[in-house]
Amino acid sequence: QAHLVESGGGLVQPGGSLRLSCAASGFTLDSSVIGWFRQAPGKEREGVACISESDGKTFYGDSVKNRFTISLANANNTATLQMNSLSPEDPAVYYCATSWGCSRLISSAVRRHNDFNYLGQGTQVTVSS
Repeated sequence: QAHLVESGGGLVQPGGSLRLSCAASGFTLDSSVIGWFRQAPGKEREGVACISESDGKTFYGDSVKNRFTISLANANNTATLQMNSLSPEDPAVYYCATSWGCSRLISSAVRRHNDFNYLGQGTQVTVSS
């Protein structure tokens, strides 16, 4: 059965780094996009990052620009989100998803339409000293 497998996350001190991975299992990305959004308790969903399989174009949410980097390894259909300089504003459950465009993926997440092609199980990121 085709699905996304998320890994990474965990506990890190402020200023530290974490890496999230999202692997497509049973399907190929094939001209779609893959990205992450996050959900923290009591907060609105926020688009974090997205990358296009076809042209490598990326999108970053304003709060993570210059700190997070998304990349895609086409050979193994795996996206990686490198998160640096983590702050107390970053803790959340991070979900990866695929769609046909980054604008669509982010909009679907923020508006809670959830009409993704695939959605990962989510992984917790905690930032605490």
